[in-house]
Amino acid sequence: MPDLHTSLSVLVGVDPVLRDSALTGLAVDAPSTVTVKHDLLVAESALRRVVVDVTGVVEDETLPLEHACVSCCVRQDAVPTIARLAATGRWTDVVLALPVTAEPLPVTRGLAAMCEPGGELENLRLASSGVVVDLTTAEDDLLGDDWCAERGLGLTGDDERGVGEALATQLEQADVVVTTGTDSTGSGLVDRLRSTDSRRVDGLHALAVDQLAAFRHRTETAERRAHPLGARGALAPGGGTTSGTDVDRSWSLELTSSHPFHPERLLAQVEELGTGRLRSRGAFSVANRPDSLCLWDGAGGQLCIEDLGTWDEVAAGAAPHTRIVVVGAGTVDEGEALRARLTAAFQAALATSDEIADGGLAWLGSEDALAPWLGQRAA
Repeated sequence: MPDLHTSLSVLVGVDPVLRDSALTGLAVDAPSTVTVKHDLLVAESALRRVVVDVTGVVEDETLPLEHACVSCCVRQDAVPTIARLAATGRWTDVVLALPVTAEPLPVTRGLAAMCEPGGELENLRLASSGVVVDLTTAEDDLLGDDWCAERGLGLTGDDERGVGEALATQLEQADVVVTTGTDSTGSGLVDRLRSTDSRRVDGLHALAVDQLAAFRHRTETAERRAHPLGARGALAPGGGTTSGTDVDRSWSLELTSSHPFHPERLLAQVEELGTGRLRSRGAFSVANRPDSLCLWDGAGGQLCIEDLGTWDEVAAGAAPHTRIVVVGAGTVDEGEALRARLTAAFQAALATSDEIADGGLAWLGSEDALAPWLGQRAA
């Protein structure tokens, strides 16, 4: 049987300084820990790898990449580097830090397969995926309209993701959420977005490699968290875990119906539902394509809607429905007004019982108003 004593954890974030501080703390606190940090140099189609342990910098190399992307980074360098470091027997815990703003799931999915018997990392155990977040800046990071590229954090030359999209995705998928700062609204937003089965560690000083290594990452759990049907249910306004002296101004709203959206009315209400300082995520169906599960994914004024396939293919066992979870922040009056506006827009966009009584036959042969965003519907 392979020796699974060596643990492998993955760390992400949207702040390179915060990410590096967490890595330094992990390396300094435990002599048996080695950290591997990757940064993409997009313009040079290159990758910088820095390996650090308690003694200092072990390696610092810049390598050319065929394509400057996270998948190439992992395939061409991370896997062989981790295997090489583990084979020395010098360290019992490896922490891989991804390029800032990277989504953890595609990487952990690949690493999990590599850790299976016969894989390149079969002697390692994939432990945890973690995200480091600053509560002081979390509100603007999550709900603001900054793009990753505007902050120099793009993963590609044409990266059009918002910072809010990147950070929210990291929070929603992570096993461990590590916070710094004391802003209560930021704290509430983090608690509304992180998975209910994730663990929260407050303060970089409180983070130890044992907290990452003590568990075993499960790909099926991460996949469930990332699935649009896995959007966390709403907490009561102000119901997050508060930290610090500020009042928790965060709120969340769960919009749910067994009815699909009416295509034209959804188009009319999409700006009300999907723009502004909000994080919204979920799944929906549309009356003129009743078999399709459609993605709803919005942050900081950007919104993505997409036809993911049939409900049977994408969500076996789940009946078609419409569910969007919205997270925001503001004063009590602002929150109440915005939630009322969102609820009214949601209700206005839904199809009525009479409109769906024929199972969508009324739309056959008619123009599909959502085709530019969802693609052509199946017959």
